[in-house]
Amino acid sequence: MVTIISSTNRPASSTLKLAQYYQRKLHEKGMDAGLLSLTDLPANLIATDMYGKRSAEFEPIQQIVTHTQKFLFVIPEYNGSFPGVLKVFVDACDLPDSFYDKKVALTGLSSGKYGNIRGIDHFTGVCHYLHMQVMPLKIHISGINKEFDENSNLFKDDTVKFTNEQMDKFILF
Repeated sequence: MVTIISSTNRPASSTLKLAQYYQRKLHEKGMDAGLLSLTDLPANLIATDMYGKRSAEFEPIQQIVTHTQKFLFVIPEYNGSFPGVLKVFVDACDLPDSFYDKKVALTGLSSGKYGNIRGIDHFTGVCHYLHMQVMPLKIHISGINKEFDENSNLFKDDTVKFTNEQMDKFILF
């Protein structure tokens, strides 16, 4: 099972739009990938699903994570790193079963000029700690608000080229 994680709980985000783009393109390339948006996390996650507790609302999310063998995290820049809700999500999942020895690809995005380089590096450290196999090709998309056409597709030649390369390698990974 393959799952794309839209790594923010911000409603109607560019992150979700990019995750949906990846899902469509991977499907066109013959890979079915589920999409998990962190907007779907229970609102009371910190009170109900941390430190060994498990709510009925989080259980279906945990089942998706448990059965996933390959993840693609689409991660926006939040204050020079990755969103805190992403760390809370990881912490709420059963460890080590959720992530241990599983494969992961990382894509960063930002409205600024660096495409969340630092946040992807930070999250790579988390992935290594969790014993995940991190795909070497990481994509950083800057100026994300200028990257989509009216149909929510990436249209800039270099961005399309590099995301396609990442997806092709992810399929083989």
